[in-house]
Amino acid sequence: MRIISRKALRTFWETHPESEEVLRDWYAKVKGFTAKNFAEVRRTFPSADLVGDCIVFNVGGNKYRLVVHLDHSIQTVWIRAVMSHAEYDRGKRQVES
Repeated sequence: MRIISRKALRTFWETHPESEEVLRDWYAKVKGFTAKNFAEVRRTFPSADLVGDCIVFNVGGNKYRLVVHLDHSIQTVWIRAVMSHAEYDRGKRQVES
């Protein structure tokens, strides 16, 4: 899988150093991964959720959220957002209001 862009991960872990290990682990797993559909994503990443046209990965024991767009046809992941669980919940509440 091609991942665009690792810089988003690095920027996040520079502010939240405790997240670096889990974000590097997620990156390595996704880089070596292929999936034809969301069901295949869920088999490997059971906590992943489909939200609109994005996939939300819960990583680090549910401490962090990675929001990505995955194009199965070209096996490419675009990282849309990296955030803490609390930041994700705040944004979700703002959208629901």
